[in-house]
Amino acid sequence: MNQTVTAVNAPAAVGPYCHAKLAGNTLYTSGQLGLVPATGVLPQGVEAQAAQALENLGAVLSAAGMGFGDVVKTTVFLADMGDFAAINAVYAKYFPGEAPARSCVQAAALPKGALFEIEAVAVR
Repeated sequence: MNQTVTAVNAPAAVGPYCHAKLAGNTLYTSGQLGLVPATGVLPQGVEAQAAQALENLGAVLSAAGMGFGDVVKTTVFLADMGDFAAINAVYAKYFPGEAPARSCVQAAALPKGALFEIEAVAVR
């Protein structure tokens, strides 16, 4: 049975989708931008956006009763692959130790002109 997960501490969806779907013990999240939940504004710079997007992802995981340790796969979208090293430093703070599997791709454009977006799959 699928359950919709809505995180009150994450920014509202910018389109017709939910924060995440829980299917059994597996959580599939929608992409999280670095929008500040209270204002809906993107902070300046890819590192600040990555940190905020990861905080938003954390809020979605928490709403499902999970945490970063439950994440088994992420997909990172960058506006510029030149930011790869910079976001790796931020990413590593949220996934210390053994990190989940990950894909990273450069996107021609991200919603709202964002520089970073992340989606995840987590398992209880």
